[in-house]
Amino acid sequence: MTTQFPVINSTLSANKLGEFIQRKYKLSNNTQCTLFRTGMNHIYMVTDVNEKYVFRVYTFDWRTKIEIGEELRLLSHLNKNKAPVSFPIADNFNEYIQELNAPEGKRFGVLFSFADGAKSAKFTAETSFFIGQALAKVHKSTENFTLNRITYDNNVLLIHSLKQTRKFFKEENDEIKFLERTAKFLQNKFNNVKNEQIRFGAVHLDVWFDNMHFNDENKVTLFDFDFCGNGWLCLDISYFLFQLFTTNPNDNDYVLKAENFLKGYENITEISKEEKRILPFVCLSIMLYYISIQCDRYENWTNIFLNEDHLKRFVGNLKRWIIYNKIEID
Repeated sequence: MTTQFPVINSTLSANKLGEFIQRKYKLSNNTQCTLFRTGMNHIYMVTDVNEKYVFRVYTFDWRTKIEIGEELRLLSHLNKNKAPVSFPIADNFNEYIQELNAPEGKRFGVLFSFADGAKSAKFTAETSFFIGQALAKVHKSTENFTLNRITYDNNVLLIHSLKQTRKFFKEENDEIKFLERTAKFLQNKFNNVKNEQIRFGAVHLDVWFDNMHFNDENKVTLFDFDFCGNGWLCLDISYFLFQLFTTNPNDNDYVLKAENFLKGYENITEISKEEKRILPFVCLSIMLYYISIQCDRYENWTNIFLNEDHLKRFVGNLKRWIIYNKIEID
């Protein structure tokens, strides 16, 4: 007797998913669906003649239906306020979240508008200015907007995340010790922040070139709000600066793009003095959180990606940022 073996992470058939999407959204017989990327979530590109869409299939047991609904509520709010984001599309019955019976269990899927343009790590300083404007437009609509989702505070970013990372990397090493010292340093820093001078609301938390498209007219569109939650808006600003730093090893290139990004942002809305003061620090807390997420979702990455060498490279980038910003942790 043959028993079906349990599955932890399947890849849904693009052809069958295309047929499903065609029926659900009344698309034409010319609809095509292709797998674009697997990972934390699976991304499919959907085309119907000249129309393009993106269909995201959330990993099993990653986000609850309520959490996804809150992400979509935020995106609908941003789209209504003309913020430059990819937005969810409802099906024939005005439903946004599809329930898919995968071998490992129920997974959720959402159809999104396609962000015009393409992504590139090698964008110009001029484009950096427009990225700043785009993020500021998003923040103008997300300030004081509350989500029924995670709040990125000290406990989430620094305390719980470190426990998760230590649980995965069981052996004591210099990198783990460094992360512990950094977390303790950041807790002390953030305990002395003037919260009344820092804007709070819904944050993206993953703003970098891989989650935005820009076209020839420098129109920037942000997407992939999978990590959205509540927190200081400057988390997004600092995280983008850190990603800009790691993808631009030439200091002159980084400085020019960083200055243009901040100018573009403040062309739309002001960054307070207190926010500017903590910008060098808050991205470090996000990175401590993300290494813990990688550990927690190990089955999505496997040891080809997540191993001791990865941890060393990860800490190496943090140390480069710390040295560049003259931060004294020890």
